[in-house]
Amino acid sequence: MPRIHIFGASGSGVSTLGARIADLLCVPHIDSDRLYWAPTDPPFVAPRPLSERLALLQELTPATGSWVFSGSAIGWAAPIEPFYELIVFLRLDPAIRMDRLRRRELERYGARIEPGGDMAKASAAFFAWAAAYDTAGVDRRSRVAHERWLGSRTAPILRLDSSQPVEALARAVLSAVEAL
Repeated sequence: MPRIHIFGASGSGVSTLGARIADLLCVPHIDSDRLYWAPTDPPFVAPRPLSERLALLQELTPATGSWVFSGSAIGWAAPIEPFYELIVFLRLDPAIRMDRLRRRELERYGARIEPGGDMAKASAAFFAWAAAYDTAGVDRRSRVAHERWLGSRTAPILRLDSSQPVEALARAVLSAVEAL
């Protein structure tokens, strides 16, 4: 069974596809956000210390195990990068991606992210950060940083347009797994 890393821009469907592939392969799904961020309310405000993140990462993604690791973790997940047997890079038109993100965030948090809500300011900052993915430089999570990282990988890379239905994406990943 494989060790698969799925990543891309926020809102491109990385976590959704990661969960689906893990379900189909009957292996654990580990999402980088669950490791990177300490559980808080509101969420995503306190990063875990690197030592805690790495301990969780290495516990949940053993070199001899099978798993699906989803999310961008360039740099901090370096200890497990040599274990990747397949890397899946999701791309999505920025306008579609941002629409997905807005709908997802409204569904999750409702009025909390609207003007006057306790998460409004953080949500606006998140949307601005996410919108810059395709134009930002290498110093942050961006298309150019992801492409640079991909250029130094030795594992097979599968690039997918995530405007396709999840089941079509899953079939493409499973075909790539079978070819390993």
